[in-house]
Amino acid sequence: MLFAYAVVMGLLLIGNSGFAAEETALDRYVAKPDDSYKWELVRTISDDGYTGFVLDLTSQTWRNETEIDRPVWHHWLTIVKPDNVDYNTALLYIDGGKNGGEPPAEVSQRFVDLAIGTNTVIAQVRMVPNQPLFFADSKRHGRSEDDLIAHSRVKYIVTKDEEWLARLPMVKSAVRAMDAVQEFMKSEAGGEIPIEGYVVSGGSKRAWTAWLTPIVDERVVAIIPLVIDALNIEDITRHHYNAYGFFSTALGDYVRHGLYPGRLGTPDFARILDIEDPYNYRHRDSLKLPKYLINASGDQFFLPDNSQYYFSEMPGEKYLRYVPNTRHNLGDSDARQTMLAFYESILRGLELPEFSWKIRDDGSISVKVNQVPKEVNLWQATNPEARDFRLDTIGPAYVSSPLTADDNGAYVARINKPEQGFTAFFVELVYDLGLQYPLKFTTDVKVIPDIEPYNLDEAEEIVLR
Repeated sequence: MLFAYAVVMGLLLIGNSGFAAEETALDRYVAKPDDSYKWELVRTISDDGYTGFVLDLTSQTWRNETEIDRPVWHHWLTIVKPDNVDYNTALLYIDGGKNGGEPPAEVSQRFVDLAIGTNTVIAQVRMVPNQPLFFADSKRHGRSEDDLIAHSRVKYIVTKDEEWLARLPMVKSAVRAMDAVQEFMKSEAGGEIPIEGYVVSGGSKRAWTAWLTPIVDERVVAIIPLVIDALNIEDITRHHYNAYGFFSTALGDYVRHGLYPGRLGTPDFARILDIEDPYNYRHRDSLKLPKYLINASGDQFFLPDNSQYYFSEMPGEKYLRYVPNTRHNLGDSDARQTMLAFYESILRGLELPEFSWKIRDDGSISVKVNQVPKEVNLWQATNPEARDFRLDTIGPAYVSSPLTADDNGAYVARINKPEQGFTAFFVELVYDLGLQYPLKFTTDVKVIPDIEPYNLDEAEEIVLR
C-alpha cells in the first residue's frame, strides 16, 4: 500500500522589490519547451531485495554547436526500486561525473541501502553539469565543474545573454530527471508505481542545484543540500578573504576568471546572483519547504561561520548541521546516516523537535528546546595562528564536551577567548526519534574573537593558498 506525503506548495512570485520575487531567467529557462527531452531504458540490474534500472536521459539542448562542442545534454539516470515500495515520494540525488563511457554496470550500494532501508524509490542523475565542455572561444581546453560555471558567468557578463549561465541547465537536468523517473515508474517496466513527490539532494554544486529546483518545480517536498555553505555569495566571499587574507585554492577558478574579487559589488555580478543565488529567492513561498543543510566544519571552500549570512533569513522549516572534523567531501563522518534519518522523517510525516538559538553579546550561544535531546554537545577548535579552520590546515582539531541545561532549561555554550589566535565553536543537539539513526542538528558556528584580520577592499595583491 502506498502512503502519500503531501505538501501544499505554490510557485507564488510575490515578494519585496530587490529580491528574485518576479520571474527570473531560471523560471524562463526551465519552463521553455525543449523537444530534445527523451529517455531510454538501457540496462536492468536485478539483485536481492531490489531492481535497478539505468536510463539514458537526454534532458535538453543548451546553446548550439557553434558555441560549445556538445550542446545536447545526456545523463545516466539510475533508479533503484526495492521489492517493497511503501511511499510515492522518491529521493532524487543530483550527482556529477564526466560524460562518455558505457552505462553503469551496477548500482551504488549506498543508494541500494537507502532504497531498501526506507522502502522508497531512489534515483541518481549523473553528469550534472555535462562535462567537460569545449567552448568555441577556448577549443583546446575542456571545462568542468567550477571552471565551467565561472566561464559561463563570464560569457553572460560579456554577451548579456541570460541563458549562458550554466546553473540553468543544471536545474533543468534535475527537473527532467524527475519527469523521467515518474514516467518510467508509471510504466509496466517500472512496476506501475506512481511517484508524486521528491526529496532532492546533492553535494557542492549539485547542492546548489537542489536549492534551486523547488523554486521552479512544486513536486519537490523537501531538500537536503550537502556542503554548499554559500548562500548570499557576495557577503560570504568577502568574509572568506577578510578572514584569510587570501582566497583558498578551492576558489581558484573564480579568481582566474576575474570574478573574485574583480566582479564583486558590480551590477553584472548582482544580476547573476539575482538569477543563481538561492538567498535571493528567500521571499518565495516555494522555499518554505523542509530543508536540512549539512555542512563541513573543515570545508576547504567555505568558512564554518558562513551560515550567519543567510540561515536565519531563509523561510519555513529549516535545520542546520555542521559535521565536525570533515572536509568538503564529508568523508569519515556520519553525514550519510543523518541524511537518511531526515529523509525517513519526511516520509513518515514526523513533527520534528523545535529549538532555537541566540548568539549573545558576550559571544556565548544559548539554545532553547521544546523537547529534551538525547545529547547536547559543545564542539570547539582553536587555531593559534589564524582565523582558518580548514581540516587541511588544523587537522581534526574539533573536540566535544557535553552540555547540561541551566535552571531555565537553556543550554549555554561559553568559551573563553584564546590567548592566541581564534576559536570556533557550535552546539550540537542529538535526537532519538525512533528512526534508523539519530537526527543531529547544530547551531551556527561562532568564532571568537569575532574580528576579520584583513580587508578585501584594501588588498594590493590577490593570492591563492
